[in-house]
Amino acid sequence: MRSNSDALRIAITPGEPGGIGPDLVLALAAEGALFDAVVIADPELLTARAHQLGLAITLVDPNIDETAPGQLRVCPMTAPGSHTAGIADPANARYLLQTLDTAVRGCEEGRFHALVTGPLNKQSINASGIAFSGHTEYLADLTRTPKVVMMLASPSLRVALMTTHLPLRSVADAITEETIKQTISILHDALRRDFGVTSPRILVAGLNPHAGEGGYLGREEIEVIEPALVSLRAAGYHLSGPLPADTLFTPRYLEQADAVLAMYHDQGLPVLKYQGFGEAVNITLGLPIIRTSVDHGTALELAGTGTADTGSLRHALQYARNMATHRRQGI
Repeated sequence: MRSNSDALRIAITPGEPGGIGPDLVLALAAEGALFDAVVIADPELLTARAHQLGLAITLVDPNIDETAPGQLRVCPMTAPGSHTAGIADPANARYLLQTLDTAVRGCEEGRFHALVTGPLNKQSINASGIAFSGHTEYLADLTRTPKVVMMLASPSLRVALMTTHLPLRSVADAITEETIKQTISILHDALRRDFGVTSPRILVAGLNPHAGEGGYLGREEIEVIEPALVSLRAAGYHLSGPLPADTLFTPRYLEQADAVLAMYHDQGLPVLKYQGFGEAVNITLGLPIIRTSVDHGTALELAGTGTADTGSLRHALQYARNMATHRRQGI
């Protein structure tokens, strides 16, 4: 497919060298599905894994204007540790973060229109001596963004999170009237700018069972969540809640919503992943760049076997393309 100066260009970081990220990238390249992508990775890793998978892949210059199935644009970087499928080597930690640095810099400079990330192994990176809690937090720090929102999306459901990778005992303290307002504002603006939703309708979950049961099972809904929603409704936001999380994820409510705001990670994501695993996409809202990602981990046991499902990466690419198109059109 021939590109031009106005064509989208998507940066991809495959993630953990020993995981399935490289496999997924190579499989899509073999199909010709990465016609608008540049992969930031070690060429030796990609070549060796393609050979292991039995895929005929030609690595080409990242600046060329034409690719065909089996060709893959690569921005080369060197991974100093093991490339062996199934092994997460802490020696590659710095390389992994450098691929993200390069991709973000390219987005900020306009060379890329979006970033799609493959899965990382947090344990391996931390074992190298680098404190790392996840892509979302790292990209926020890198882009000097004070507040970001994690959202997972499937073809029929979008779930954003008030809090992300926190111990459960810390969740309630992290939820304040101000952080709720900030999170909903970011979610609302992203739905309009990146998804083309003119007047977003957002369902807001309660924190406690039965949304606090009128205060008998917790007062956060009365004292924190509801005051924030009242303020935002006065500003024109279309919000429902706080709603009991155990009944919120039903057709009665979801048919009337463009997104759900869950209070913590395991309140909202199990539902979405059950409903759309393999098709779900992780999206970081609030960044100055577009970032989407797969909804799964490194799956070390599948790396190099040729059995990894490309569905989530395929959807992450399509979300990145659609979001970039909305932004460029000023929707």
